[in-house]
Amino acid sequence: HMIHSDTHSSPTVSVKDRHGRELRHLLKVSSFTASEITSIINVATDIKANKEKYSTAFKNKSILLFFAKPSLRTRVSFEVGATQLGGHAIYYPHEGSPFGAKEGIRDTAQCLSRFVDVIAARVHSRTIVEGLAANANVPVINMLDDFGHPCQIISDVLTIKEKLGKFDNTLKLSFFGDGKNNVTYCLMRLAALFGLTMDVACPSGEDYEPELEVIEEIKELSKSTNAKVRIVHDATVAAKDADILYTDSWMSYGIDKKLEEDRKNHFLSYQVTSHLMSIAKPTAIFMNCLPASRGMEQTAEVIDGPKSVIYDQAENRLHVQKAIILFLTHSLNTSNL
Repeated sequence: HMIHSDTHSSPTVSVKDRHGRELRHLLKVSSFTASEITSIINVATDIKANKEKYSTAFKNKSILLFFAKPSLRTRVSFEVGATQLGGHAIYYPHEGSPFGAKEGIRDTAQCLSRFVDVIAARVHSRTIVEGLAANANVPVINMLDDFGHPCQIISDVLTIKEKLGKFDNTLKLSFFGDGKNNVTYCLMRLAALFGLTMDVACPSGEDYEPELEVIEEIKELSKSTNAKVRIVHDATVAAKDADILYTDSWMSYGIDKKLEEDRKNHFLSYQVTSHLMSIAKPTAIFMNCLPASRGMEQTAEVIDGPKSVIYDQAENRLHVQKAIILFLTHSLNTSNL
């Protein structure tokens, strides 16, 4: 029996973990409140500055990293992060595992809960992450599925704060390219939670625009924050007055290679170019969560130029994910911040 993910995004539903504490999962950015994200960023800032202080925070604990999709930054940052916290990460690739074929999701989640302290998964479908969360007694972290990429997007908050000196509702964030995309969805959720202005510049049509469920969620979240998140079909409109210009691959994992030419034709007018950067605020930064294709979703000139912060984005995955692990396992002593 699958419990819908929204049950897990609401902090009011209290399910207990195996230590009798409140069980929380990170399935999408909106699994956390704005103030929880803010505390996680504060902890991550401290972790980044004082690595040694946290070297036993996850001592003798384990996180299982289940991968059905390829990964560079996610795998390395989680493995290194667990080690730096005094814990252990188990890399568990889908190939050759009984999961999903011989073994059902419930048995997997229940057994893993007896062994490890955190389950993290990078999978093709949201139903797998939701199924793990519905059946596990330990926190489940979505390391990317077709509905969100929360670890990346929460980490991006730290990068934006470092570069722009703030993360608040005075900022305009613009995304260019594939609107029907996990990164886009979590950026929209982030903007809605923090009351940002956000333009998603993408081609029209259901293959390119955010799905209805996300749009409904954004409307709901924006009610209390007055966020202004909109879908536009003109890249120059989105770039105007933007503080952050963000893009992601036009060929997300799992998209058929045969569609590449066709997609390229649809997306080319949303490519982030020096011209678009010049329309934005003079202090604007360029972001891409990587992997990136120069000459596709952005030009080489932009991604390798002075406004690009892509490697800081990648590094901050490490610091923020450490803070997320500590938050979810109740290992944070926030009083010493």
